[in-house]
Parts: sequence; structure tokens; C-alpha cells
Amino acid sequence: MHISRNPTRSVSIGQVTIGSHHPIVVQSMCATRTQDVDATVSQVNDLAAAGAGIVRIAVDNRKDARALTVIRQQTDITLSVDLQENYRMAELVAPYVEKIRYNPGHLYHHEKHKPWQDKVRYLADIAGANHCAMRVGVNCGSVDPEKLNKYPRDDAVSPMVDSALEHCDLLDSIGFRRYCVSLKDSNPNHVIDANRRFAAQRPDVPLHLGVTEAGMPPDGIIKTRIAFEQLIGMGIGDTVRVSLTLPNVDKPDEVRAGHDILKDIYAGRVRSVVRYDSDKLNIISCPSCSRVENEAFVDLAQKVKAMTDYAQQHAITIAVMGCRVNGPGETDDADLGLWCGPKYVNLKRGGNKVGAYKYDEILARLKQELDGLIAAKTNSYS
Repeated sequence: MHISRNPTRSVSIGQVTIGSHHPIVVQSMCATRTQDVDATVSQVNDLAAAGAGIVRIAVDNRKDARALTVIRQQTDITLSVDLQENYRMAELVAPYVEKIRYNPGHLYHHEKHKPWQDKVRYLADIAGANHCAMRVGVNCGSVDPEKLNKYPRDDAVSPMVDSALEHCDLLDSIGFRRYCVSLKDSNPNHVIDANRRFAAQRPDVPLHLGVTEAGMPPDGIIKTRIAFEQLIGMGIGDTVRVSLTLPNVDKPDEVRAGHDILKDIYAGRVRSVVRYDSDKLNIISCPSCSRVENEAFVDLAQKVKAMTDYAQQHAITIAVMGCRVNGPGETDDADLGLWCGPKYVNLKRGGNKVGAYKYDEILARLKQELDGLIAAKTNSYS
């Protein structure tokens, strides 16, 4: 299958170069705790062995940053750092990585009095001084609040595209062009729409594709395949990630899934699914990264999937999130949302908090809410 790719510029990221003149790169993210150096180095190498060209590691504090310096000494794999909520960590980690990923929505969490433009200039200065690329990583659950207020609540795509374009304009204006962009949502239809619209306005900017919180296999792979087939088939996309909820030992499977999807697309073996079926039960869950505060999260997500099997024919979305960074925001739009802390699971219904429950209590409480939701929907149709 011949694919005419968007004319995106070349961006060097350590040993890797992305852009339309280079192969699409599959990347992944470590799910180990960054401060567990041995486990993280092992997973970096396992992901690379499975075919990951770039591996991302989360840094949330100074202890993580110190651990990253040791990790760098033990692997030569191309590394990207995820700055989480504290953009100031950039100066501590930039000398040890090849790419810095920041989320425009998270720039508001620290130094709230300071304009976001000043924070981006700081990041660009740090990246430039350390020969790092950057990714502007826009995520559906943590969009710039000013952009959210600008559009109707039911428009999930326009705030994301607007935010990405605005950050590109600023980076271009200060002469920093070594960057790419991602626009991620747990709904593959939104991912398709957002990336189409962005690529139409900025065909020169490399795009990293992914369906965030895609969930567990095989559903998570199917959702991702739908988005990738539509976008890559149109020439959109320069790097990809398949974000799956998996135990640490199985994390390389998401890299293999990414390569399998790319091979199928280029061989013309596509499913030709235009839209994701939103009329059935939809479980979204985050990809068990290093931000997870209790490793029981992965097991809980699997149990939620098994317990809710009886509700497959109902158009209900359940979100199972593993950390405080994405959990609160990215469960707001779900019918039922769980975000997992170290000891308790916070349960929400329609964005409103129901309560916090122990891990061995949450399934029964979730079932009560699910049954109530099904009954309410059934009664509204009768």
C-alpha cells in the first residue's frame, strides 16, 4: 500500500530522526517506578529489544531526577522525559535525555502567577542548551483551562487543536523548531478528528499518534488500530505509541502491537473501520506507567473488565485511572470513573465524587452504581 505522507520536517531525537523522510517510529513508556533504577533500566532495554525507538520515563520530583542520571549511565537507548506537573524539573533532567515532553495543561499547576508563555520559553531555552527535542503533548484530560472555557462543553476536539497550534506558534516565534506534537484522547474518533484538523493547518509539524488510556488488550489494540489506520492511511503520523494497561512484565507487548499495526497498514491489511462503536460498553484505562501509585491498579482494571461483561450492550463509559496526575481530570467525562490512590480508589459518577473505597471494596460498589445507571437508562427509554 503506497502512503503519501504529510511533508513534516525532520526532527532529530538522539539516535532517531522523525519526519516524512524517515520511517514511522514506535515508542513506549516505562511503567516501573523511576527511582527503582534496576527495574527501570531493565524495562528500557526490554522495550528497545521489542522495537521501541524512543522510551519515555516520568520524572515527578528531584529523587526521580537523580535516579534518571544513574539510568542514563546504564543505557544508550534514546530517552524522552515526561515532566509531569513540575516544568522546573527540565533543568535537572535535560542533560540526560534526548527529548522533553510537556503538557500545556500542566503548566498551570506551578507558579500560577507566571504566564505560560514564559514557562515555554524557559523549556525551549533548556532544551536548546542541551540539544534536546521537545514534544507538545496535549491530552484530553488536562487541556489548557482557558481553551476549555472558550468552546462548548461537548466539543472535546477544538480546545486540544487550539492549544497545540498556539504552542507551535510560540515555539516558532522564538526560533525553536526541534519539536513535535501529540493530540491524544481515549476516544479514537476524537484522535482522528484532532490530528486531521491539526495536520491540515500545520502539515510541517511531525505528529506523535496515540489513543490515550486505550485500555486492555484486545480492546485497546482495536481502538488504537482504528485511529492509526485512518490517520496513517492519510499520511498523518511520524511516531506512534500503543498505550495498553499491562503488567510490567508484558509491557513490550504494546511495542509489538505498534509494529504489527504499522506492518498491516503498509501491507494493505486494514479493517476499514471508519468510526469507533460508541453504542456499547466502553472501558478506558491508562497504560500502567510509572505514575501508578499502587500496582494493584492493573489487576483492578482487569477485574473491572471481567465484572462488567454483563453490561456490554449498554452505551456506558467506565474509566479506570492509575494516578493523581491524570485520574481526577480524565474520569470527569466518564459515566463511572475510578482513579486509584495508594490505599483507596476514588469512585465518581458523571464527574461527581461518590466516595473513596479500599481496593477489596470497590468492585461491589462499582457494580451498584453500574446497575443503577443501567436501570436509569432503561427506564428513560421505556
